[in-house]
Amino acid sequence: MENPHKEKFDSTTCPPPAKVKHSRFNNLKLFLVALSFLYLAKTLSGSYMKSTITQMERRFDIPSSVIGVVDGSFEIGNLLVIAFVSYFGSKFHRPRLIAIGSVIMSLGTFLIALPHFFMGPYNYETAIKYSTNSTSVTSQCSSNSSGTGPDEISSVPLPGCEEEGGSPMWVYILIGNLLRGIGETPTGPLGISYLDDHATEDNASFYIGILHTIALIGPLFGYLLGSYCAKIFVDIGFVDLEKVTISSKDARWVGAWWLGFLIAGTVSILTSIPFWFFPKSLTKKANKKEPSKVCEKMEFIKQGQSEPANAVISTKSKGFMVSVKLLFSNRIYVLYLLSMVVQINSLIGMLTFKAKFIEQQYGQSASRSNFIIGVINIPAVCLGIFLGGLVMKKFKLNVVQAAKFSVSCTCLGWLLSLSYFGMGCDNSRVAGLTVSYEGNPQISFEGSGLYHGCNNKCSCSGSQWEPVCADSGVTYVSPCLAGCKTSSGVGKSTEFHNCSCISALISTNSSALLGQCAKAEDCEQIFPYYLVVTVLSAFSYSFGAVPGFMILLRCNEPELKSLAIGIQTLIVRTLAGIPAPIYFGALIDQTCLKWGAKRCGGQGACRIYDSNAFRHIFLGLQAGLRGLGIIVFFHIVVLLQRQLRAKEKHAAPKGDNDVVPMQDKDCGPENGDITTKVNANHPESESHV
Repeated sequence: MENPHKEKFDSTTCPPPAKVKHSRFNNLKLFLVALSFLYLAKTLSGSYMKSTITQMERRFDIPSSVIGVVDGSFEIGNLLVIAFVSYFGSKFHRPRLIAIGSVIMSLGTFLIALPHFFMGPYNYETAIKYSTNSTSVTSQCSSNSSGTGPDEISSVPLPGCEEEGGSPMWVYILIGNLLRGIGETPTGPLGISYLDDHATEDNASFYIGILHTIALIGPLFGYLLGSYCAKIFVDIGFVDLEKVTISSKDARWVGAWWLGFLIAGTVSILTSIPFWFFPKSLTKKANKKEPSKVCEKMEFIKQGQSEPANAVISTKSKGFMVSVKLLFSNRIYVLYLLSMVVQINSLIGMLTFKAKFIEQQYGQSASRSNFIIGVINIPAVCLGIFLGGLVMKKFKLNVVQAAKFSVSCTCLGWLLSLSYFGMGCDNSRVAGLTVSYEGNPQISFEGSGLYHGCNNKCSCSGSQWEPVCADSGVTYVSPCLAGCKTSSGVGKSTEFHNCSCISALISTNSSALLGQCAKAEDCEQIFPYYLVVTVLSAFSYSFGAVPGFMILLRCNEPELKSLAIGIQTLIVRTLAGIPAPIYFGALIDQTCLKWGAKRCGGQGACRIYDSNAFRHIFLGLQAGLRGLGIIVFFHIVVLLQRQLRAKEKHAAPKGDNDVVPMQDKDCGPENGDITTKVNANHPESESHV
């Protein structure tokens, strides 16, 4: 007897291919190309955001803890909609949802750049007035100078001060980054599910591999773009660069951070265009899977929905809670989550402030720091991930071997990173902050050691930052605090003379050049070794990444894998992606020796850090978190070995009524098979996950 539902179903849900209008976008490979470019765009935008951390701190005069909140807002935006997109997205037109998300992502990126056009020119703190004359008799050390005292930052606006934007403009960046997170959300779950629905099983894994490979190229271009923009002065095209008295290595230098966001936003909106033209579902010609099976499955679902809708929802929610309970009853899965949360905290904190660390520790410019990360570290990570996957495929490692391989690579990377503690540079010699005016080592926080008998008649401002370098290699916070009476030259070539604090230490030359002194020569010799070790460490960590991820896949039943990955993503984003930049930044702020002053009064961005304290906190926090994660991972290896021995010991032929074993026989819950528990608690478990 003919099924009465079948005719209706075939004519509405699965129409014959002849009735479908042919389109060039009805092509799976073309969708793969478009999605690959979108992955490139989103990772380019994210990595460029990381590369501009230092620039935005200085431009908006905010501490590292605040910039950590701004950076973490991307994860907040992602979390706001990921559950909705993942669950309901497949019910709508997925390519168009991806296009809408890409447009939102580009709008957020443009919004991040918007404050630059509202704030007006960048007025960095300086007491030097540009003059066409090469010689000036203007005294920096004068009893008429306006000082603020040794322990306070001026809260009185400077003459001619105008509020820049009227409100904290960094809020626009926070909102823009939040929109970036919201817009990026549909790309992963909907794009990959669309590929998987219309590709064969073999091609699906290959296509997903291509996506992740392309995604790794994005940070390379992102950091290179950040390097290029950091070389350009922030107000390029609007100011006379000859009047700029600071160099790219100065703590007040701000590059054209906004330019890269305009480029990244344009790339994002261009990559959204193709997705508007893809169909909701590919036809038989483009769909390599058998559509008849898909239609039969849909028909079965329709015919089986005889119970009320609220009863179906209630049953599914119960099944969801059972599945979650089963996942968290798996000790290996829980330990894996704990290990990942701890180690991802270390990774995100490191990525957010690594460029700042290189700048402060080794005296490099922001441009060169970003260039190093992009050209040296990113390729090492890409190579490590690729070779790790190749090793898994070639040697067909089981889950125990994969766990041992992963923890060995992580341990090697961790041991290599410990050598960073011996590759640090001493503090720059800054009079009144890291050395006394007599040249003796000391650490003095904000203003406590800036005043001395050699400058007590100068009425200098303790909040000013205008470093000058003496021949002795000692930097003075300002020409006034160096006791300089006259100056000559213009712009970056300004030289100060008759400096009483310098003559007290060096009798031969009492002059100083504008700008901070370079790091000691031995620091330049240490830096190449640091680069070598950081490449090896990055390669080692990434080499074990794929084998480590296989534990997540092989230690859960097939019908629970998607849920396991989703929960892991949610927990890692919540407990690592959001808090890590905040507390890393807050601890880094504690090592600041000299805060800048805002033009309109109040505390600005940090000008110089205690290098030794910065190194110990930044590296120590990373090493501690990584070490804790490794300890947890060792426990996973022990449990896996114990389960493997137990299964080998009790292995016996199974009858027809026995439960089907897990995908990987070396891994599974200790208290019974998941399949048995799922089926016992909820017979429809295969359809609800």
